[in-house]
Order: sequence, then structure tokens, then C-alpha cells
Amino acid sequence: MTAMIQIQNLNKIYKRNQFKALENINLEINQGEIFALLGPNGAGKTTLISTICGLVNPSSGTIKIGNFDIIHEYRQARQLVGLVPQELTTDAFETVWNTVSFTRGLFGHRKNPEYIEHVLKSLSLWEKKDSKLMTLSGGMKRRVMIAKALSHEPKVLFLDEPSAGVDVELRKSMWQLVHQLRKSGVTIILTTHYIEEAEEMADRVGVINKGKIILIEDTKILMKKLGKKELIIELQDELKFVPQGLAIFDLQLLSNGKTLKYLYDTQKTNNGVSDLFDQLKEHGIRTKDLSTKQSSLEEIFVKLIHQ
Repeated sequence: MTAMIQIQNLNKIYKRNQFKALENINLEINQGEIFALLGPNGAGKTTLISTICGLVNPSSGTIKIGNFDIIHEYRQARQLVGLVPQELTTDAFETVWNTVSFTRGLFGHRKNPEYIEHVLKSLSLWEKKDSKLMTLSGGMKRRVMIAKALSHEPKVLFLDEPSAGVDVELRKSMWQLVHQLRKSGVTIILTTHYIEEAEEMADRVGVINKGKIILIEDTKILMKKLGKKELIIELQDELKFVPQGLAIFDLQLLSNGKTLKYLYDTQKTNNGVSDLFDQLKEHGIRTKDLSTKQSSLEEIFVKLIHQ
């Protein structure tokens, strides 16, 4: 696979207080990949994105976008990038059409009304094209920010908390747009607090905490490696308590007295499920129904941060 973004030994230290915002970041993001960057508040997500986009100067290390160095070949590198920042900064008195068209011109592209129309329609902004930004809702303004980022047909799109403050409908429409962009070869990097967003969209997940990348993994592999399954056993008869002989399984008896939960590791050859059923039978506990539930990426993320 071709690497679209290459980061080597990146550090960012603020001289005023010697705060290490980023420490020894090494990362490659492939062309056409959706990469999700997860981390708690203050972890360094926005600083990393701002540094890659050339908005924050690195203290040391190198960053290349499409083989262009962001310091020595800034213009060529920045030309490839579209950025949707976390903060809503719009030209309040300008119309949707004018502000998106103007942003395209800032990157030296010729006017292309057909392309601008396509972008606005894909974001459900076409009917608002002549509206002033000050009259739009927060969700609509977020769409305009995305339209501006796409106006110059970037090869890399950064989405910094794209779903912050938007409704579920818009969030889903943005997911659809992201998948469409990926099909066209656009590389997408997103930061998000919505774990289901990363789980739904990302090919790979990177977890950052205290300025350090602590894990980079394929989303599905991560779920298999660190995710545990929950076995939910519906009982035919009500239990008052879990028998002492079943204590080794650390079962959870729900308040209805007719549901047992057992957490097990899918990676272990002997995960205890077979032994559990043998013991249930031995104690005369009859099962009515079974179901399993996979750990969510959110649960995995929280565990990683605590570790």
C-alpha cells in the first residue's frame, strides 16, 4: 500500500512551560484509508492534526504528505489537504455558495460551479446555497465547514470531531459521504469522541494519550485481540443466588433471578464455556436461551487508557 502520510519521530514542546504536547510520534497512513484517532480530552489529538496540516510548527521530526515535506514543501503538501476543524469558524455575513467558492479560489483552483454544486448537494446544502451563514443552524454550519474543506478536491481530509453538536441524521449522512470519498481514493483521518463512529467507519484505529501513540491496530483485529464476549444465559427457573460451586466462573446474576452473565476471552482455547455448562447441568440449573455480546470499541478504549 502507498503511504499518503508519513510521520517520523515527531515531537512538539511548548517552550513557555516546556509542556510535551506530542512525544516521539511515528505513524504511516495509507492512501484511501480511513484512520480514526481516539483519545481523551487533552491527549494531543487536535495538536497532532494541526501539526500535520502545518498550523502548528513541530519541535522536531518530519512529516510528509504525498511525499511532500510540510516544512520545506509547504505549498505542495497543503494543497493536498482539506481540514474540518473542531471549532465553527465561518464568514457570518457571506452566503454558503460564495464562501465555499472563495475557499476553492484560495487554493489556486479555477472556478468550477458544477463541482461546487455537487459538493453542496452531497451535503444537503443546495437549498441553502444563497443563505447567509449567520442564519444557519449549528449542524448546517458544520456541513458548510466540510464543504469548504472539500472545495479544492483534496486527497487527504482531516475531520476533527466532525459529529460534535450535530444530530443523528446528519451524523449518518456524513458517514455516507466519508465512505463515498474513500471510494474515490481520498484518505480520511478523523478524531472523535463517538466511539461507534470509529467502530463503524475506520479501517484502523490509533489511540493517543498524554501526547503518545499507545496503540495502532486494524479495527477488526483490535476487537478480536482485546474484545471479550459476554455470554447471556436465560434460565428456565429463578435463582435466588449463584451456587458456591459456580463461584470460579465469576457469574453475574441479574435482578430478575433468571439471567446469568459470563464474560470470557475469545482468544483463549479453554475459555471456560464448556466447563460452565457442565457445572450448570450438575447443579440442576436448566437453560432456556443463550446469546452472546461482543465488547464494544468504547470498552476496549477505556481499558487501554486506564492501562
